Amino acid sequence: QVQLVESGGGLVQAGGSLRLSCAASGSIFRNMGWYRQASGKQREFVADISRGGSTNYADSVKGRFTISRDNAKNIVYLQMNSLKPEDTAVYYCNAPTIGGSFWGQGTQVTVSS
Repeated sequence: QVQLVESGGGLVQAGGSLRLSCAASGSIFRNMGWYRQASGKQREFVADISRGGSTNYADSVKGRFTISRDNAKNIVYLQMNSLKPEDTAVYYCNAPTIGGSFWGQGTQVTVSS
């Protein structure tokens, strides 16, 4: 059974940092990524990474967030620096497949001004 379990969210002041982790079990995914959903808004893409290490970022997080993965442990990370209040959202781990996407349960990130 496939599971994606996120951790690392919390409350941080603007300018601070957090690192999110997503542990995958039950399968090995070619690509994994992070999405976020702020209250009252649609879920949006944040970043993704291939098994080979190629990355993509949303313009809003470029230069501040870094996605990485440990293939041996099947974990993907999102290092978030210089956080802004507008980064406040529930962050979801995502693993797309041909048959559909797997999602984690989400972890709340709150950035206070």
